[in-house]
Amino acid sequence: KYHGWPTVARRANGELLLAYSGRHEHVCPFGRLEMMRSKDGGRTWGWPQVIYDSPIDDRDGGIMETAKGSLLITTFTDYGWEVVLEAAEKVPAEQIDAWAPAKLAAWRAARDRVSPPQRRSELGCYMLRSTDGGTTWSARQRLPLNSPHGPLQLRDGRLLFPGIARWTREQKMGVCESRDDGVSWTWLADIPDRPGDRRFQTDRRFNYLELTALECDDGKIICQIRNRDNPNDGETLQTESTDGGQSWNHPHPIGVWGSPSHLLRLNDERILMTYGHRRAPFGNQARISADDGATWSEPMILSGDGAGVDLGYPSTVQLGDGSLVTV
Repeated sequence: KYHGWPTVARRANGELLLAYSGRHEHVCPFGRLEMMRSKDGGRTWGWPQVIYDSPIDDRDGGIMETAKGSLLITTFTDYGWEVVLEAAEKVPAEQIDAWAPAKLAAWRAARDRVSPPQRRSELGCYMLRSTDGGTTWSARQRLPLNSPHGPLQLRDGRLLFPGIARWTREQKMGVCESRDDGVSWTWLADIPDRPGDRRFQTDRRFNYLELTALECDDGKIICQIRNRDNPNDGETLQTESTDGGQSWNHPHPIGVWGSPSHLLRLNDERILMTYGHRRAPFGNQARISADDGATWSEPMILSGDGAGVDLGYPSTVQLGDGSLVTV
């Protein structure tokens, strides 16, 4: 009933792949990683395929095809739903805000599939890999970090993945790289905080999160960050690397209210930024940069009919005829 955090990717053969978290609610124990295909540029989609379903909540759906034709899907697990369930269990059944018995039973059954230590051991950032076009998938592999839309391929052949190191002691922000088509990953560099900002609050709720990156025509890499509860709250921050991702400048505002974003280099080398807009008009917007991310155009409204703030996470591909498809 609820589909969250999608990524659309265009394969070399023109097929579109869509990865996302299929679930019941924004926060629930039923999240699983699913994928759909379109062979006609997004006009119609095939039946969903479940790629991964752990014993706890699987969130985000990043997907890409590497230059060698491998498919990579990324996700991460979370336990926030346990806090929601614990609160619901304390509400007397006769109160108006008490859960229906069927919902309470379903959540408890999902929770009790595995023990509390097993649930904690499931927390992590993961990737699955396919070398046959998505017919079969590898076992999951743990990654150092996660962000919604997955890695990107650089022109030198490396794969670069920006994100947050969830469920680690440091919970740092940075990039990892793969030099073997996504088989293995190593930490490449930290991304520094903006002076005065907080990366996460005392309750471990991230203030920086949901990164996305793109390599410009001149080799510069730009990375955008969702900013929450810092100066420029609700805006997108941006950082750049001019040495292949080995070092990054301090994040800075770019004058765009809205997040998180997705970046796409268009056929004419301009950069398209699509992002969620969580105030009126609620929906999704897009901007263009013709100077490698130094400045951004005025917004274009893709959708402005959202019911509230729980929306966004757009991603975009360009088809062979030059048209754009945003999910």
